[in-house]
Amino acid sequence: MNKTLVMAMALLGATPCAAQKVNIGKSNIQLKSDLMTPEALWAMGRIGSPMASPDGRSIVYQVGYYSVAENRGHQVICVTSADGKQNRQLTTSADNETDPAWSPDGKRIFFLTNSQLWSMAPDGSDRRQLTHDATDIEGFKLSPDGKKVVLVKSIPYHGSIKKNPDDLPKATGRLVTDMNYRHWDHYVESIPHPFVADIAADGTVGEGTDILKGEPYESPMAPFGGVEQLDWSIDSKTIAYTCRKKEGVAYANSTDADIYLYDTQTGSTRNICKPEGYKEPAIDYTKSLAQQAVNHQQGDMMVGYDVNPRFSPDGQYIAWQSMRRDGYESDLNRLCVMSLKTGKKTYVVDSKNFDSNVDDYCWSADSKSIFFIGVWHATEMVYQVSKLFSQNTVTKLTDGVFDYGSVQLLGRQAKLLLTRHSMLHPDDIYTLALGSKKTAEPFQVTDENAHIFKQLALPTVEQRWVPTTDGKKELVWIILPPHFDANKKYPTLLYCEGGPQSPVSQFWSYRWNFSIMAAHGYVIVAPNRRGLPGFGSEWNEEISGDWTGQCMNDYLSAIDDAANNLPYVDRDRMGAVGASFGGFSVYYLAGHHNKRFKCFIAHDGAFNLESMYTDTEEGWFSNWEYDDAYWNKDQTDRARKTYANSPHKAVDNWDTPILCIHGEKDYRINANQGMGAFNAARMKGIPAELLIFPDENHWVLKPQNGILWQRTFFNWLDRWLKQK
Repeated sequence: MNKTLVMAMALLGATPCAAQKVNIGKSNIQLKSDLMTPEALWAMGRIGSPMASPDGRSIVYQVGYYSVAENRGHQVICVTSADGKQNRQLTTSADNETDPAWSPDGKRIFFLTNSQLWSMAPDGSDRRQLTHDATDIEGFKLSPDGKKVVLVKSIPYHGSIKKNPDDLPKATGRLVTDMNYRHWDHYVESIPHPFVADIAADGTVGEGTDILKGEPYESPMAPFGGVEQLDWSIDSKTIAYTCRKKEGVAYANSTDADIYLYDTQTGSTRNICKPEGYKEPAIDYTKSLAQQAVNHQQGDMMVGYDVNPRFSPDGQYIAWQSMRRDGYESDLNRLCVMSLKTGKKTYVVDSKNFDSNVDDYCWSADSKSIFFIGVWHATEMVYQVSKLFSQNTVTKLTDGVFDYGSVQLLGRQAKLLLTRHSMLHPDDIYTLALGSKKTAEPFQVTDENAHIFKQLALPTVEQRWVPTTDGKKELVWIILPPHFDANKKYPTLLYCEGGPQSPVSQFWSYRWNFSIMAAHGYVIVAPNRRGLPGFGSEWNEEISGDWTGQCMNDYLSAIDDAANNLPYVDRDRMGAVGASFGGFSVYYLAGHHNKRFKCFIAHDGAFNLESMYTDTEEGWFSNWEYDDAYWNKDQTDRARKTYANSPHKAVDNWDTPILCIHGEKDYRINANQGMGAFNAARMKGIPAELLIFPDENHWVLKPQNGILWQRTFFNWLDRWLKQK
């Protein structure tokens, strides 16, 4: 199961081992107006995990439906013909059914329910439970010959938290002995391992063999890794998996994940990223890894993130996504291909032919090219890299104002299977015919939420290039309200992106949703400021060590351009909002905005960078971005600048109402950051509110919490930007 889905289901009270009490099903909501509401957002079905049948004639996929009254979600499995004409829901119970996958012969659909592996006929009949495992099954991947399956299961782990004495079964204390004792939103007392198991003649599956037996490492990698981090060789004899084989301090401060090949016949494993006998140079984790020996070795030691392996259909090659430097989670995500015969590695997509990230990819049927998704100028499009190992020619296959989210082959058809979304519409499934034309018009297969969108008036999205203070230009999205009247003045929001290095592309969010912001009568200014991919590596990396420099100037350039040049923007009614790094940005702007804004909203933002350095469980992030631990006496100029410009140092300049939002299970940016900002505002006598979620992480996932978030968000904005 996809790790993100596991966490979402857990927070919704729908863990794999706990059946739903009701079959929520598709909503028939009738809107009272043509404007988007929080209730309309939560009524939408959420499509994911599409997979084509081997012949390419059918597509199985997953849909999540949510009930605000029940405060939970329900995952169902659907199947559609590739032409979209025959669509049916296969779910027959109120249990969650997830992770659908076709058998290699196309005769069965495998899936998970109640944390066990099941299969059914393509029409939903003949349902069979295949495993009766005492341990929850979190994901799976079938071998190409259909005789084996990899099962992802979590095993106990006590590398950072000691096991409590057996005679104290009700003790709730945890004795922590090293870093990585909590991750994202949970304490690390178990880790996922892949188990390889035979599929018997009757379809049943045993417990299998742990391919990392005795190793205290996780695969797939937390917190978001799923079965995409595993793959089978074409001959079904080898399993490729992703793993960061580190613990404690090293794990928390390193991004060095590698690709391993496990031989199912011999049980042997080899690392294909590192030379045999590789010894990592000594590392000082109180200083940035950027200038340390680990990132300046002779030869390519592949010390960054290496993830998501894919064997070529002809069995001659294996590809994976690869970052160059250890400790830098936002490094350029290149595409590496290795010959399984010779071991030669080639970066077929890198800065030379596509100076942005490879976000998803798949092999062509003939193994002569690779299709991938990447962001350029704030849209995620489909590309093809051909003439592998020679010219590595990249060709753009799609165009438009939207993002593609996933790519795979449509079975044996000369087509791609895609998901696509935009700021105006959530994911649906598309196919794209492959031909001689450079760009082709995709075919829409599903229209999951047509019954809701038929009732809605939609915003308008415009693209604008704005001059920056250093003589460059940034791309800014302008989102205009439904029924827009150019003769009116509108309250306006500056949207500050998180990451810090994630693109402001045509994303769709169920929290930070531009459609609902616009529906409330706000113009949104969403800049692709310094530090975002899709504009070249130099633009993306300029933010590191300069969180409060040019990127903040870029924010102000965008909002000043809108206030000065767009007559419908009311410069006397402007607010700034953002989450994560966007929340940090809001806290910083609160002390440096020079009266531009009338209110602020910061969600899960860093407020005190000294505290953040040692509070976060993601040590490599602060290590890379800050240069030095705050106690180092020999700090770099960049480090001193970072700490000196921490938002908490400028609270004396705060004079504007602020809403702080935080989840107490956010271990990436701890809740003390939001509490500290709120307390500081109130001590200064500034109007402020704190929306705290004891049971949410860096995101807000429960339906009723989501509704509360939206209502609080707009109540605050309306109070300061609409009331006279």
